[in-house]
This record gives sequence, C-alpha cells and structure tokens, in this order.
Amino acid sequence: MAHEDIRPAVAADVPAVTDVVDAAFRPYVERIGGEPQPMRADHAADVAAGKVFVTGDPVTGLVVVEAREDHLYLDTVAVHPAAHGTGIGRRLLRFTEARARALGLPEVRLCTNVLMWENQRIYARYGYERVERRPQAPRDRLHYRKRLL
Repeated sequence: MAHEDIRPAVAADVPAVTDVVDAAFRPYVERIGGEPQPMRADHAADVAAGKVFVTGDPVTGLVVVEAREDHLYLDTVAVHPAAHGTGIGRRLLRFTEARARALGLPEVRLCTNVLMWENQRIYARYGYERVERRPQAPRDRLHYRKRLL
C-alpha cells in the first residue's frame, strides 16, 4: 500500500496537529480524570524532531513515532472525530508498521490508558498483542506490541 498521502509534519502544521489531538482526546478527559498525555505533549518540539506524520488537507489524522533501539514506539495516533470511519486510522497504523520495517525495526510498541477501551479493541483488531499492564500513578496503562519481522 502506498503512503503518499502521509507526510512528515512541518512547523506550519503545529496548530492543526494540536487541534486534531485535542479533538481526538477531549472525550477521554472526564472518563480518565484529566487530560491524556497527548494533549499535554509539546507538539512543536515533536514536529521539529521529525516524530510527527500527518494526513489530510486540512490535517485530519496523525501519528507521533519514535525510533528506539529495538522497536518503533507509537506515541500517539489521532484522527479528528469528523473523520472517524473513513479509514484514516487504519492507514496511519499501516504507515507506522511500514516505517518500522523501513528502519529495520522488528516491532511496533505502544501504550494506552486502561479506560480507553475503544483503543484496545482497535489495536487487537490490527494484530497488536497486549503484553503488560502498568499502573502508573495517576494513570493505568496497557502496553501492546506488534511483531513485524
């Protein structure tokens, strides 16, 4: 599958990245008792570091990834609620896996809040296996991985 419509974010995308992340994670604020980590992230720094990839014009979805020694860490995947059900999330996950392969990394890892059950269903559907639960005050997180090679 081609990923031409997913590109590295640039500084001019930071406001849109912030808007998409806020819209995507705002529904969880009440449920988890505070802002999810992606809403508190320094999006400008992540863009400058080359960690953010976006899709859409205007931006409707994004991933924040970081290459680590033995895996690609998927820090954030966000799709604007107005674009839910259009396949953007699936394309972003496939892009992330293709990026890991291109970097020679054998797996993708991520975590999600235990109260974000929608995410848990999505990750399981796309082949991610739950490997650990880490209650970390004030959040309780589930860790997942998908082996690629």
